[in-house]
Amino acid sequence: MTGYVLSEDSPDTPEVAALLERHFALMRATSPPESCHVMSAGELDDAGATLYALREGDTVLGIGALKEIAPGHGEIKSMHTAAEARGRGVARALVSELLAAAEALGLTRVSLETGVEDEFTAARALYERFGFETCPPFGDYIQDPLSVFMTKSLRGLS
Repeated sequence: MTGYVLSEDSPDTPEVAALLERHFALMRATSPPESCHVMSAGELDDAGATLYALREGDTVLGIGALKEIAPGHGEIKSMHTAAEARGRGVARALVSELLAAAEALGLTRVSLETGVEDEFTAARALYERFGFETCPPFGDYIQDPLSVFMTKSLRGLS
């Protein structure tokens, strides 16, 4: 992860806002409204999510958010790597750092929702490499044929 630094950030930071907008637009274009669980910057804030930016120097390469959905149980939201930074290990670094941040927050489980479409194949494979396993819907989610729900225990994460 040399050169990449994860830090809490704000949706008001121009580069962060731009990536959030790109993520929101991509998710809305990829999934029908009833199966699209993307949250706007305001919705992330209202949900109490902590937004993070992964930077190389001053350049934001990726974003992700963590929100606690139950005591000790967090959810990764709005993970997005800038298209121009793909293929450089940014997503891998982002997941690794988000898991470390979750553990630092005292979370013992982290879950996520992603899509079943081909556009999400690489994301699902990435999460599986980190030990995420498919699970039933969690939190406020309901079963959805266009969603994959995944979870990972953080016990013993080093």
